[in-house]
Amino acid sequence: MRRDALQLTLWVVGTAALAGAAVAGVAANFDTAEERTSLVATALANPVILLFRGLPSGTGQGAFITFLILPFLAMLSAFTTSFLAVRHTRAAEESGLAELTEATPAGRVLPTVATVVHGVIASLLLGAATTLALVGCGLEPGGSLLVGASCASIALVFLGVGLAAAQFLRTSRAANSVSVTALLVTFFAAGLGNALGTPSDDLQRMQSSPLTWFSPFGWAENTRAFDENLALPLLWCMLLAAVLIAVSFALLAQRDTGSSLVAERPGRPAARAALASTTALVARLSWPATVAWMIGGFASGALATALAPAVSSITAQNPAIAQVLAQISAGGEDLARGLVVVFFTMIGILAACAGVQTVARARQEESHGTAELVRALPTGRVRWLADFVVVGFAAIVLTVFAAVVGATVGVGMQGGDGALIVDAVVVGAGQAVAAGVFVGLTALVFTVLPRATIAVGWTLVLLAAVLGLFGPVLGLPDWAVDLAPFSVTPVPTDAGVDQRGLIWLTIAIVASVAASAVLMRRRELASAG
Repeated sequence: MRRDALQLTLWVVGTAALAGAAVAGVAANFDTAEERTSLVATALANPVILLFRGLPSGTGQGAFITFLILPFLAMLSAFTTSFLAVRHTRAAEESGLAELTEATPAGRVLPTVATVVHGVIASLLLGAATTLALVGCGLEPGGSLLVGASCASIALVFLGVGLAAAQFLRTSRAANSVSVTALLVTFFAAGLGNALGTPSDDLQRMQSSPLTWFSPFGWAENTRAFDENLALPLLWCMLLAAVLIAVSFALLAQRDTGSSLVAERPGRPAARAALASTTALVARLSWPATVAWMIGGFASGALATALAPAVSSITAQNPAIAQVLAQISAGGEDLARGLVVVFFTMIGILAACAGVQTVARARQEESHGTAELVRALPTGRVRWLADFVVVGFAAIVLTVFAAVVGATVGVGMQGGDGALIVDAVVVGAGQAVAAGVFVGLTALVFTVLPRATIAVGWTLVLLAAVLGLFGPVLGLPDWAVDLAPFSVTPVPTDAGVDQRGLIWLTIAIVASVAASAVLMRRRELASAG
């Protein structure tokens, strides 16, 4: 818990803050029952919206807020505990800390027990903070408690997912990738299950399809907080969490420290010519994660244009949605174009994640001691860091490129306006620049505070994502929303391209990369944990 004090505080406070901001945002943008009723009816008439929202359970303020924000609160909770589980198990084995701990009277099992206890405490803190935030904003205590309990239950499930993944896979990166994949699959399974459900006659509620019940997110949403307040579905979360944790302990007993149940693939006896440089080595280490981000970019890009025909009917029925969409898309009146801007904001976040993950890998290589092996060759420290920065920028470009390809496919599927492809290229290029800011900042943090690289890099992306995606919806002032690089990128307009903050973003990239190069010349490797 001492090692996680800062990270856990950020996750808990951030989740609670998002819950509180959601209440304020709904009060500012959907303050009348008529607006909320219209939005829920529109969502039920266009089920694709339910892929990214919760389960409609009425139009009361509390139920409406739960419909909008519960999946994202649960997702943050899941990220918190899955990363926690991998960090204190598989990552500890990679760094050698686990072997040192096991040499003490603590033995082999007690560190994992401590991780479980730590994860349970973290889950309870997340649930309690979320509950207090909602109650503090004036919502009914019973429903608020159920939302908090749902977040805590999801956190416990993915604590078990992280522990189990750590037993199967040899590296923390692979274990985290499997955990995140499980999270995204179950998240979209719940959304798809809701979209395939049966709406009520008055278009105010949705009965989930059976698919939803195969997802812990679906179980949490079917508690119907602030409506029926059903706690029973959370028992499935508790049961699944208990099974996963028990399986993790059983698997732990079947393997040696440092090994994994899934064997690593044997390497080639001689490296390919393409691996003759340190840059190629970094690219080889990063390509599986980059491909995953590209897949996410392609899917999001396809949705950005494929949903264009539906957006006009949605906004026509609810002017409040049109107003929020116009806010996010820099005030544009072309709602199809605005939808592209909104989706490509998400793609910019994905690209930033791809870049930050690549640069943060430099810290992992340094702390694991493998950087010393590379630096033993005639490779300067600036060149070594530059490899990660260059590959990080490449990951951003590839993610955005995949999104533009997806947007092109979406236009082809719907027989839509080809001008949307041009809009996607313009917006995608701008979002690539915004994502590049985080590559530069993460590299700068790596040179100044190496031990904080991973925590600070991901925290910056998370804060910018919340401001960029939820700022207008939550009614935040323009200056606060504009703090996120994703919110000030160039956008297409009827008169051409509004460059907005392009110059400042470019200056930030150049300055941060240059500063990291200068500072890297002055610092030694810091391989300790």
